[in-house]
Amino acid sequence: MGVSLNGKAVAENLRNEMRKSIEVKKANGEKVPCMANILVGNDGGSLHYVNNQNKLCANLGIEVKSIYLDEKITEEEITKVIGDLNNDNNINGIILQLPLPKQLDEAKITSLISFEKDIDGLNTVSVGKLYKGEKCFIPCTPRGIIEIIKSTGEKIEGKNAVVIGRSNIVGKPVAQLLLNENATVTICHSRTSNLKEVCSRADILVAAIGKPGFVTEEFVKQNAIVIDVGTTSINGKLAGDVCFDRIIEKASFVTPVPGGVGAVTTTMLLKNLCEGIE
Repeated sequence: MGVSLNGKAVAENLRNEMRKSIEVKKANGEKVPCMANILVGNDGGSLHYVNNQNKLCANLGIEVKSIYLDEKITEEEITKVIGDLNNDNNINGIILQLPLPKQLDEAKITSLISFEKDIDGLNTVSVGKLYKGEKCFIPCTPRGIIEIIKSTGEKIEGKNAVVIGRSNIVGKPVAQLLLNENATVTICHSRTSNLKEVCSRADILVAAIGKPGFVTEEFVKQNAIVIDVGTTSINGKLAGDVCFDRIIEKASFVTPVPGGVGAVTTTMLLKNLCEGIE
C-alpha cells in the first residue's frame, strides 16, 4: 500500500516559511510583497481562484490589488492596464487570470506583462529563460509538482520520469524541471505508441491530460511515484486522471484529487512573488 501525498501539508510548510519572512520584513520596516491580479469578465473558475489568492494573501500578510475588467474590454484598454501595473513600483508581481474573452489574444496579452513581474511564468521571455536554464519565474503548477515529489524524500536524479501530456502550461515545463533535476525524461501524448508500456517503466509518472481515470494500474511501475494533475468536474466533484484507489495499492506515493497538486498551486504563485527576480 502506497502513501497518499498530502498537498495541503506541503503547501502549509511553504506558507509558514513565507509568513515568517514577511513578519521579519514588517518588523524591520521593510516593504512587504504586493501582487496585482487581473480578472476579465466573470468566469466562475477564475473568480474562485482570485478569491483564494486574496484570502491567502491576507493570511500571509501580502498586499494585493485586485483589478476587475469588463468582458468586452478592448486590446488597447487592457494593454494600458497592464502597462500601468508594469510601471507601478509598488507592484511586485502580476497575474492575469485565464481564459480571456475571445476578442483578446491570450499569447499576446500575457506577454505584455513585464518579465520581472510575471509570477505566473507565462511571458514569452519567462518561457525562453526556463528552457535555457536561466533565472525566471517558474509556472506554478509544475513548480508545485517538483515540491511534492521532493517532499517524499526520494531523489529525482537518475530516475526515469514520464510525463503524459505536452501542454505549455504543465506538460512541457514540468518535463524541463525534471530534466533540471537530472531525471531521464520522456514526454507522452495522444500519438504515443505503446503508451502503457512506456509509462510502466517510469519511476516518476506525471499525468496531465484531463481524462478522468485514464491512468490505471497497468500504466504504473511497482513502487513508482505517481503525480495526478487532472482536475475534471464530474457531477460537481473533481476527478483526476489517475485511478487513485487502484494505483495506491501498487505505487509508493500517489497524489489525490482534490488535495494533491491543486492544493499547492496558489502557494507556489505567492512563493514566486516573495522570491522575486533580482
